[in-house]
Amino acid sequence: MNTQMILNEIQHLDPYKRYGKVDRVVGLLIESKGPEARIGEVCYIHTKKKDEKIKAEVIGFYDEKVLLMPYSSLHNIGAGCLVEATKNALQIKIGRGLIGKVLDSTGHMLDGSHLPKGLKLFPTEQAPPNPLQRPRIKSPLQIGVKAIDAMLTVGKGQRVGIFAGSGVGKSTLLGMIARNSSADINVIALIGERGREVKEFIERDLGPEGLKKSIVVVATSDQSALMRIKGAYTATAISEYFRDLGYEVNLMMDSVTRVAMAQREIGLAIGEPPTTKGYTPSVFAMLPSLLERTGTSMNGSITAFYTVLVDGDDFNEPIADTTRGILDGHFILDRSLAEKGQFPAINVLKSVSRVMPQIIPKERLDVVQKIRTLLARYEDNEELIQIGAYKRGSNPVVDQAIQLQPSILNILKQDMDDKCDDETAITQLEEIARRSHS
Repeated sequence: MNTQMILNEIQHLDPYKRYGKVDRVVGLLIESKGPEARIGEVCYIHTKKKDEKIKAEVIGFYDEKVLLMPYSSLHNIGAGCLVEATKNALQIKIGRGLIGKVLDSTGHMLDGSHLPKGLKLFPTEQAPPNPLQRPRIKSPLQIGVKAIDAMLTVGKGQRVGIFAGSGVGKSTLLGMIARNSSADINVIALIGERGREVKEFIERDLGPEGLKKSIVVVATSDQSALMRIKGAYTATAISEYFRDLGYEVNLMMDSVTRVAMAQREIGLAIGEPPTTKGYTPSVFAMLPSLLERTGTSMNGSITAFYTVLVDGDDFNEPIADTTRGILDGHFILDRSLAEKGQFPAINVLKSVSRVMPQIIPKERLDVVQKIRTLLARYEDNEELIQIGAYKRGSNPVVDQAIQLQPSILNILKQDMDDKCDDETAITQLEEIARRSHS
């Protein structure tokens, strides 16, 4: 930095610290008289306990008061506590040294240890890239899950929603993708998870093989709504940092529904009117601004997988419907398939990869359409087939579907620890298509 730049910095330096005072606490909110601050700015609240400062964020203004929400609990905060403005939004430290580490929503080590050296500050909130600066998705990404690579091919930079009810295998599928994918690095956001499930996911679903090329960001269900939202923004910012370095990144967020629920909590706390199923307007504004940040850039790509919880297996509830409209495809995990022992329980007939026709040859697309037709015909006649009411020879296509159903199911099934490259999956698919023509 030369002398002129240093002088410019000094001229723009504000030597004053600005303070306000806590006026009252209402539910999740802290109302403060001052300080001068802006939306998204981080403030420190000096509590009644000696030398304790609680980090909070400005989320709104009302009647000349500043509305703050703390990142941690409200303990020891009382009327008259000083509120110190920092003039900065939340920034985290990012670098290659984070690979293999587990972080909290503010970018600190979850186990309380010190961050590695050599990291640089990076803001968690970024604007989505200019649409004209996004290269088109032209090449497939190997996922390592046969059903996806063969029937629902994903492109580098595609954004996919994984829609499922509880206990249908979302976390297991994410672990398989993290271990088997050809991406350079995984960024995994566990938002609103039970505390017990965090270690289970890291040790069982992700495993040492997956963790060594992953960064995990955790915000458990017992943490504040603000921390849960920041977990999603922190994971997205880490993905953007590595994308800018030229990496092919997988971002996996479990789940975007809990991010929306956290935003609903904040919206209701500051007085937003509830709309569809109690969700506030800010939820439907936040979702596209968050999800559009991933995808391709001039340097690298972020292929994103967002899990969406569907209450009562209702795939048309507001968050599922909104998310499906934003993303570039959706995978439906079907409870009935899981009950039959098919894992991963992906219903390929109800699932769509919107960029698939652009990234695979037409000959292979024809093969996939042929297999989908056979699957659909079998499903339409399954009840008749199971009770023995279908008579062979009645319909040649149904006859083919019955004959090839075990081979098709072999592609759609995969053990959690099995690794399969995309070429093997495609070869198996083409073999089934050849048999259907014979």
